[in-house]
Parts: sequence; structure tokens; C-alpha cells
Amino acid sequence: MEYATLYNGVKMPILGYGVYQVTKEECERCVLDALRAGYRSIDTSQSYANEEEVGEAIEKSGIARDDIFLTTKVWIEHYGYEETKASVIESMRKLKTDYLDLCLLHQPFSDYYGAWRALEELYNEGKIRAIGVSNFYPDRLIDLALFSSIKPMVNQVETHVFNQQKTAHEIMEKYDIRQEAWAPFGEGRGGLFENATIREIGVKYGKSTAQVMLRWLIQRGIVVIPKSTHYERMVENLDVFDFTLSEEDMDKIAALDKEQSSFFSHTDPAIVEWMAGIVEERKHAGKK
Repeated sequence: MEYATLYNGVKMPILGYGVYQVTKEECERCVLDALRAGYRSIDTSQSYANEEEVGEAIEKSGIARDDIFLTTKVWIEHYGYEETKASVIESMRKLKTDYLDLCLLHQPFSDYYGAWRALEELYNEGKIRAIGVSNFYPDRLIDLALFSSIKPMVNQVETHVFNQQKTAHEIMEKYDIRQEAWAPFGEGRGGLFENATIREIGVKYGKSTAQVMLRWLIQRGIVVIPKSTHYERMVENLDVFDFTLSEEDMDKIAALDKEQSSFFSHTDPAIVEWMAGIVEERKHAGKK
């Protein structure tokens, strides 16, 4: 395993296992499979509704807690200083741990400044080893970095061959903030797994298109958290440390950039309204 060193000295595996869209019914089994395959970094979130299952799996695995890099994220409905702090403590209870390796603010909306102050305090108290954000576009990332006591250590954003985030990557490097890729395969949208260039490169190295895409991101210094519910794929995704893409092949893949999201833009007003709507729905559901 290769590691990424954050600016505070914390080392995190450059390849981890993500549990987004892994159901509660499957999650415990999947995390146990991932740990058995050799993963030592697990990424979850309050909004995934599977923190308890992740915690159960880690406990049942028999692997020492200190050997696992555990990440969760605070969802928007828990933003604001007091609510964020309480929600993180609750996440730790669900995850059966007394500390987190990394905690992120999941979206750049609502009172993320109040939420960030809570993460700063928990970090200073030693309850979180590293703090960061997710889905923060360059303007909001710089805003938080320049006007906070502690700047983010990680920014987890959509990053894959068709949306390479080159400008954002340069800004994160400037501020020494580690980029982490969610959806490193772009969920296969736009025929990504069938792309002729990536397939050709894969044949050259005896690797699958998925392995080539992960290796390309890793060689850019980007942390990746691929997801699969199949053990064989988990093993395959982890098997990317025995080859190195040539500079020519890195450039060929770089030329595939479409410079746009395969999902949605967080700067789209309709998306902001949609996110706010989700928060309101959950608040009403919680009152019933």
C-alpha cells in the first residue's frame, strides 16, 4: 500500500474502500470482505445511513482499530457549531470508536463555517486526527482555507478520467490540501469502462480498465475510494501497486478530459435548492 501524507503529518492509505450506495443489508458483509481483501481505509458518511454497519464490521474483523483509517462526513442537516459537534460524537458511537481518522463536511452549503469550527475544536481535542471537506469548489475551498484557524487537510471531490479537476488540483496543491476522488470510475457513465484508449493501455500492462483508471489517479497523488459489493472486484481494485504508467500513457489519459461533471454541478442553483429540499424532508421525517 502507498500512503498520502497530509500537511499535519497524518498518513492515509492512498486507496480505500467507499460504502456510498452500499445498503444497510449488505454493508457489514462488504466491509468485512474489503478488510479481508486487504483494505485498511474505510469511507462512510452520516448521509449513507450505514455507519453502524461499518462499525459492526470493523469490530467483528478482529483488526486493531489503529490499523484502520476511518472516515465519515457530516451531512448538511447537522451543520452549525452545536449540531455538528453532537452529530460527530453520535457518528463515533455508531462506528464504535472513540476517535476518527478523518472527518469531512459533506457539502459546501448552509452554515459550514459553524460546522467547521466544531471540527476544528474536535481536532484540537484529539477526537479527530484530520479534518477536511467534500465537494468544495475552488472558490469556497480558498474561502475556508484563508478565513479559518485550521485549513482543510483533504477535499473529496468527483474526480475521474472524464472529469479530471485539473484546475482544482492545482489549487489544492497550492494550499497543500490533499485531493481525494469520489466516483473514481465515474460510475462508468459515458462508456468509461469501454473507452478504447484506456482499454489499449490496459492490454499493454495486463490490467483492467478499472485498474488503469485507479493507477492514473494514484500517480497524480490523488487518494481514491472505489466501491464494489463483489469480493473479486475489491481484490482487483487493490491490485494496482505492481505497475507504473509511462508518462506517455498518463498524457493519453489526460487528453480524455471532458472538463465537466458526469453527475451535477454544485454551482447550479437548482442543485442547491434540491439539497435544501432534502434537508427539509429529513427534518419533517424526523418529527413524525
